[in-house]
Amino acid sequence: MNEAQLQAAYESALGQPAAEVTRLPGGAGNRIYWRVCGLTGPNAVVMELPADPVQSEEVSKDHAPVELPFINIHRYLTRLGVRVPIIYLDASEDGFVVLEDLTDRTLEVALKEGVDARQLYSRAIDQLAKLRAHAERDPDETCLAWRRAFDYDLYHWEFEHFIEYGLLARGALPTDAELQTLRREFARISLMLSQAPRGFTHRDYQSRNLMVLPSGEQVVIDFQDALQGPRQYDLVALLRDSYVELERPLVEEMLRRYLSAFAREGGPHLHADEFIAFFDLLTVQRKLKDAGRFVFIDRVKKNPSFLPHIPASLRYVKEALARRPDLREIREILAKHVPELHA
Repeated sequence: MNEAQLQAAYESALGQPAAEVTRLPGGAGNRIYWRVCGLTGPNAVVMELPADPVQSEEVSKDHAPVELPFINIHRYLTRLGVRVPIIYLDASEDGFVVLEDLTDRTLEVALKEGVDARQLYSRAIDQLAKLRAHAERDPDETCLAWRRAFDYDLYHWEFEHFIEYGLLARGALPTDAELQTLRREFARISLMLSQAPRGFTHRDYQSRNLMVLPSGEQVVIDFQDALQGPRQYDLVALLRDSYVELERPLVEEMLRRYLSAFAREGGPHLHADEFIAFFDLLTVQRKLKDAGRFVFIDRVKKNPSFLPHIPASLRYVKEALARRPDLREIREILAKHVPELHA
């Protein structure tokens, strides 16, 4: 979209004249975001959609939906009472959506400003527990998140993605026997993860996808790839975040806070030790996937900006493997071939 088109989009949405237009930094996706300043009214963000806007940018087994996933899932989250960006104008059929401007203050930025981590994460955890408990109690088959899921095939594909990009593309030379062992163990983990109870999962509930308003309220963004997954998945995304590293005592405190809040919001009472052990198992899968994905984004999408976050992702893997004696073979093989996992 050119400047005139963006200003026209703003004026159609807010009925007021537009002024300066600025392109916002992009993430790993194909959408382009523009900030359009109002001459007399509030700023807004124009989300410019890719050529195929309804196809998930994450790997998924669902058929291409007929409605823009962002709009579909936004409607469901709004019904649950989750704070999401206000949509000023849905012009997705014309290739754009005009949204509330939440500024650039993510949870990550708020932390750098010196806002107390416990305060920020407590609010994020409470919101996540409420979202999950209410979604489990109030499912909606018209929401696209109920038409796709983390199943065995998807977990297994993500492990293969790590082998291809996080291992072999980085120059590792495991033997055929080692690769066979890794694939056997990854298949075993994929089966364990796929057998967990599933419910609404944001998929990337982390510090760059939570906007912090001056009031302290947190707004959830980037939810268009939501699907069915285990309760721990969004917790791994938040507490084992590749962009913000937290000390283990705070992580465990937040996990136990989640369990209390989840039960308080109407979810079942869950056994803490079993819940945390599964969190560690899922950490291995998710963070290996992230490490591989960051290499993929560099090699295939020509975007190297995520490469600096590979070491943090793999530090989480190293810690989680150490807490799971049943994953000894994986730990020993990866320690030989991944520098960040050396003993």
